[in-house]
Amino acid sequence: MRWPRWVALGTFLLVLTMVAGSIWLLIAYRTGPHTVRNFVGLAAIGTAIAVLGLAVSRREPVNPVGAILGWMGAITVFLTARDVYYNAVVHDPGRLPLDSRVVAWLEESGWWLLVAVACLLLYFPTGQLVSRRWMPVAPALLLLGVAQQVLGVFAAEPFLPPLQDLPRPYEPLSGVLRIVSDVVFFGFLAVCLAAAVAVLIRARRSTGKERAQLKWLSLAGLAAVLYPVVCGAEIVVTGHTGIVATVFGIIALVSLPASVAVAMLRHDLYDVDRVLADTVTYGIVMVVLLGTYAVAAVSLGLVLGRDSAVVAAAATALCALVLSPLRSRLQRSVDRRLYPPRRAALLAIEDLQRRIHTEQAQPEELESALRTALRDPALRVGLLVPGASGFVDAAGTPVSGPQLVPVTLGGAQIGVLASDATSPAVLKAVAAGAASLVEVTRLRAELAGALREVAASRARLVQAGDAERRRLERDLHDGAQQRLVSLGMALRLAQRHLDDGSVDVDGLLDQGVAELTTAVAELRQIAHGLRPGSLDDGLHAALSAITQSLPIPVRLQIPPDLPEELATTAYFVAAEAVTNAAKYANATSIAVHVARSTGEVRVRIEDNGCGGAAPRPGSGLSGLLDRVAAVGGSLELRSPVGSGTTVEAVLPCGS
Repeated sequence: MRWPRWVALGTFLLVLTMVAGSIWLLIAYRTGPHTVRNFVGLAAIGTAIAVLGLAVSRREPVNPVGAILGWMGAITVFLTARDVYYNAVVHDPGRLPLDSRVVAWLEESGWWLLVAVACLLLYFPTGQLVSRRWMPVAPALLLLGVAQQVLGVFAAEPFLPPLQDLPRPYEPLSGVLRIVSDVVFFGFLAVCLAAAVAVLIRARRSTGKERAQLKWLSLAGLAAVLYPVVCGAEIVVTGHTGIVATVFGIIALVSLPASVAVAMLRHDLYDVDRVLADTVTYGIVMVVLLGTYAVAAVSLGLVLGRDSAVVAAAATALCALVLSPLRSRLQRSVDRRLYPPRRAALLAIEDLQRRIHTEQAQPEELESALRTALRDPALRVGLLVPGASGFVDAAGTPVSGPQLVPVTLGGAQIGVLASDATSPAVLKAVAAGAASLVEVTRLRAELAGALREVAASRARLVQAGDAERRRLERDLHDGAQQRLVSLGMALRLAQRHLDDGSVDVDGLLDQGVAELTTAVAELRQIAHGLRPGSLDDGLHAALSAITQSLPIPVRLQIPPDLPEELATTAYFVAAEAVTNAAKYANATSIAVHVARSTGEVRVRIEDNGCGGAAPRPGSGLSGLLDRVAAVGGSLELRSPVGSGTTVEAVLPCGS
């Protein structure tokens, strides 16, 4: 059932029709600037309310709240269009029809705006009544609204301007009918009051989203309460209501549909608790200042004269004197009552900072402190730590979720607050207050991670050194050592049989020379794995010796005169990356680019192969990470599947 959506659409079209007709009347009959001004203001408000109703109905097509908003907008536009018609009749009599009986029946149409407001209070925000016991209230509102309009036809008072001179077509009520009229009036007000009570009952039972939506509605209630106070203060100060009361009246009129629309469409757009607390604070401040100004103006006016400039200046100065301490103290008092989550969290942050300064706590306790203050055990504090894939907490556990509120410091994001239970608006306020602690925690986590990585890298280097020593021992034992032992035995045998001629000495010596040559070659191969001798001629010559034997063209761009220790590290980085590209990447071209700038040397190896490379434990790339880290550098691997591989090492140097 989507009738509320179609009702909202129908009332919107009706509003457009009434606005178009009124504009035609204003142009054709030129009723005067006052009528135009009133029409423009009220028509804009009514049309905006109808648009909001249409938007709410599109979001929630079965919820009657959108249709009720459209109803409110249509009534507002109807009332101003009716006045435009009446002014056109008065301005040019005889051209437009006017029947006093129709005027009498339409005179009380404004009551339907109050009926719409009461229905809105009954069904907001879920579209359902508080309980089944409230079902008679809506029909009673409609029946009493009809009765109020019917009985209003027989009123004794003159019509409202500009038809105050038009005679009433019906005789006033008397006797029992007069009593019935009074009963209907007070019954109507009682049912409207019952609708307001329904909101209070719903607020006591609500939680989560519904509670936040009702808090938005309470902003309109505050505006309605403050309106008579503002009017009274302006009357005391100036002797009559004027621009201040008019502006605040418009605010009070617009606040209800605006609050309802925000609550239905984007209840989490702003921190409603913050808005509510600030509204109450500034409302009380305004009332106090108006009262202070009124008392000062009246008191001084009795002495110096009401129109004295000194009176106005003195009253203004007194208000300024009261404003500064009043607002801050009142804000704290209101926050304690209306904004407890934010205040509790900020107090917890202040307490944690104090305990950190006295060495009674650690910054890593921020998450626990916020969980306790906000009563949200699922709240997480995520840190943006270099090297981590996403956000992690102080222990290194990934932090994710559908609702992540960024924590920024100096314009840069340093972390997030994650929670499904706490509103994003509260998290934003807490994020601003906790930014410094999040930064300290992040730096400590980064330092701890770096220390862990250093320890792990050191362990891997030790393991790699041990493995390398075992390999050297094995290679020497199985290769050169065996050959040298065999050579020694052959020479000893030749020595013993040199005189008797029983052994082919020349053959033994030839065999010894061959074994010696093989041993020397094996020793060179082993030494080449430690540090290539070709590095004595520079990094370009050493890498050229490797790339010449490859079937793939390799472009080398290498500056001369690199520091010895950096040239060795750059050699192993380039050699490993080039070898991997030639063996596994199916590349057709490889480029090695080494650049030296102030304070660093960059080694970049690029290929156009299949990509997908990753540093696995025990692999050559994993060993390169440790080798580069040992000289204080960093290694980055970019290898998207199908787009080639880039290995880039940044090595620090003294100049």
